[in-house]
Amino acid sequence: MKRESTKQIKIGDIVIGGGSPIAIQSMTNTKTEDVAATVAQILSLEAVGCDIIRCAVPTMEAAKALAEIKKQIHIPLVADIHFDYKLAIAAIENGADKIRINPGNIGAVERVRAVVDKAKEYGIPIRVGVNSGSLEKNLVEKYGGVTAEGIVESALDKVHMIEAMGYDNLVVSIKSSDVLMCVKAHELISEVCSYPLHVGITESGTVLSGNIKSSVGLGIILHQGIGDTIRVSLTGDPAEEIKSAKLILKTLGLRRGGIEVVSCPTCGRTRIDLIGLANQVENMVADIPLDIKVAVMGCIVNGPGEAKEADIGIAGGVGEGLLIKKGEVVRKVPEDQLLAALREELLNWKE
Repeated sequence: MKRESTKQIKIGDIVIGGGSPIAIQSMTNTKTEDVAATVAQILSLEAVGCDIIRCAVPTMEAAKALAEIKKQIHIPLVADIHFDYKLAIAAIENGADKIRINPGNIGAVERVRAVVDKAKEYGIPIRVGVNSGSLEKNLVEKYGGVTAEGIVESALDKVHMIEAMGYDNLVVSIKSSDVLMCVKAHELISEVCSYPLHVGITESGTVLSGNIKSSVGLGIILHQGIGDTIRVSLTGDPAEEIKSAKLILKTLGLRRGGIEVVSCPTCGRTRIDLIGLANQVENMVADIPLDIKVAVMGCIVNGPGEAKEADIGIAGGVGEGLLIKKGEVVRKVPEDQLLAALREELLNWKE
C-alpha cells in the first residue's frame, strides 16, 4: 500500500505508517557492549537528525547493554538480531523499542513463537527483514534465481507466520544490493502488504557509490508513495547516512526544514577555492534551523544571476566576494570574511 494507507506502528515515541512523516534510521558501528562508545555515537547521530537508531546484538552482553544505553539516549532503539532467539528475548527484556529479525534464520517455529510472544508481552513491534542475499533455496529454484518476486514471497511467508501466531505489530523490510530489483520488489509488495515498509538499498557501498545507488533506488521508490522509514546504508561514518537521507527526502519534497546549499560546478573564471568554500558553507549551516536556500558561486560575473533563485548567496572574486540576497548584491566583503559574513546574516535572518 502507499504510505498514506499503511498501518500505523509505534516505535518508542515515533509513529511510522499511515501517512506519518518518513523516519530516518541509521545503525551504530561501535561494539554494543561498549556502552560509552555506543552512547556517544548515538548522541552524535541524534544531533544531525537521526530519528531511530539500530544496534547489533551479537552477544548476551550486548543485549544487556541496551538497558544502560537506553537511559542515556533520546531516540527509539532497535535491536538487530540474527540466528539466536534468546538474544531477541533478552533485547526485549532490556528495553529495545523494536527488534529486527529474519525469522528464516532464527530457526524452528517454536523459537520464532517465543520471540513473538515476548514482543507481544512488551508491546513492541517486530521488523521482519529479508535480504536478497539470504533468499531461501526453494524460492531461488522456483523463480530461477534471486528475483524481486522471490524476495516478496519470502517476506510475506514470514509475515503470515507471525500473523498466525496472533501478532500484527509489524514492520516489513525487503532489501537488495541490486537497485532495480529492490525497486521492483517494493512495487510488488506495496500492492499486497498493509504494514509500513522500511526501505533501503542494502550493502550499497562506499559514501560515493552508496549515495548514488541509494539516491536512485530510494528516489524511485519514495516518489511512488512507497516507504514509511528509510536507511541510507553506507560503508562509512553513520552521520553521512543521516545527511544523505535528509537530502533525499528534502529533494523529493517529503521533508521540510534545514538549509539547502547549492553551488556552481566551477569553471575557468573561478578565482577562489570554491570547492573548499562550498564544503565549509555546508558544514557551517548544519546547525542553523532555517528552511531556505543558500547559493555559493565561483565568480562575480554570473554569481548574482545564478543565485537569483536562492534566498541568500555568496560569490567569489579576486581577494573579495559579494553577498547576495534574492539576486541583488548587498555588499562586497573581503574574501577571508565571506564565510563569517554569511553566517552572521543567517543567524540574524528575517524574511
